Amino acid sequence: MPATTITNIHTVGIDVRDQDAALDFYVDTLGFEKRLDAPISDEMRWIEVAPEGITPSIALNLSEDPTGEPNDTGIRFLVPDVDAEHAAMAERGVDVGEVLRWDGVPAMYSFDDPDGNRFYIVEETQ
Repeated sequence: MPATTITNIHTVGIDVRDQDAALDFYVDTLGFEKRLDAPISDEMRWIEVAPEGITPSIALNLSEDPTGEPNDTGIRFLVPDVDAEHAAMAERGVDVGEVLRWDGVPAMYSFDDPDGNRFYIVEETQ
């Protein structure tokens, strides 16, 4: 079996009901940078956002599902201090879960975007 030549993750797509509202949340509320915003049809754009300084981005895909069902993305973002990030996100009005702590596992919590997409914040370990 041949070895893969994959070297990195570039973009992970999530579905959103309103691309402008999602862009506002990720840039204005979370503080991500907008990396790309290009029309791909009369109805939708290709939009990529990401925390500054990291390679992978998130594509804000216009949902084709009219119910807009929320999704557990499985995406985990690393932070140096989970408690400080939790407090800062809550202060900015982000829907955050409680900080979870287990022996031998980094502290973490979940948060949801306005479309109900779930993400996780995990404290970096040494």
